[in-house]
Amino acid sequence: MLEAIADRFSTSPRSPVLHSPAEHGLDFEDVTFPSEDGIPLEGWFVPAPRSDRIVIVNHPRFFSRSGLPSHLEPWRSVHGETGNDIEVDLVPDIALLHAAGYHVLAYDLRNFGLSGAANGGLTTSGRFESRDVVGSLRYARSRPDLRGSRIALFSRCLGADATLFAMQRAPQEFTDVCCLVACQPLSPRAVLERTLERRCIPAERMEELDRLIRLRTGFGLDEMSPVETGAAGSVRVPTLVYQVHDDLMTRPADVQSMFDAIPSDVPKELFWIHGTTRRWDGYLHFQKDPDRILEWLVNMNS
Repeated sequence: MLEAIADRFSTSPRSPVLHSPAEHGLDFEDVTFPSEDGIPLEGWFVPAPRSDRIVIVNHPRFFSRSGLPSHLEPWRSVHGETGNDIEVDLVPDIALLHAAGYHVLAYDLRNFGLSGAANGGLTTSGRFESRDVVGSLRYARSRPDLRGSRIALFSRCLGADATLFAMQRAPQEFTDVCCLVACQPLSPRAVLERTLERRCIPAERMEELDRLIRLRTGFGLDEMSPVETGAAGSVRVPTLVYQVHDDLMTRPADVQSMFDAIPSDVPKELFWIHGTTRRWDGYLHFQKDPDRILEWLVNMNS
């Protein structure tokens, strides 16, 4: 059982790109650009004429830039044990951001969606994926039509962890970033603790699971934690964090500790989503109740 958990943790099946900004009447470009280490990343650029602001959007683990069809097999079987067996279409988020006056760049992280395979297909909770965050920033700055634009980041789950690791490793890449919205960042240890609980595996087996994951990825669990590594403490831009409070896949204390680790002199806010145990509801929150997040973006861009 531990071998299977370690295998699933260390690699991720790709989700297809099933939706498009065209479904919302948006003009867009299919774009490709290199990650920091040269891996080709695929995405969409949705222009907002006469705007001087851009939001760069990435996605959670298992997802693509368009979302996750977890109402269908095989994704339904993978995520159904935590109640996350509904479709998540992330393209409405792009439409909302565009309507609010932002250019939008949405891209697939390495090994997800249509982006290139890298690092033997390993998923590393943001360590290798941080290179993709840097690549997206460099690409946005390279476009003549975005010259001088204010940059905001909307990063989710794996994408949020990747952003924190990028901030720690390459702080010079974020000097012109005005703010970050971090949707449901997490530490892998918290997720795997909940996994062992659901499967009635004794907590003391975590040490063995940690060893198995290190053998597959080269990283121990704490080396992939934005808290334990100090990555969350490297944040120097205003940051809004939000999370489903009773998420069956993690614990509130983990997200709280991540938020607390962001330096106190950095403007920051945390809000909880109540009334559900389904993590996917956190990813759908923005399109259902966008006002608080849009207000944060406006205030931090002004």
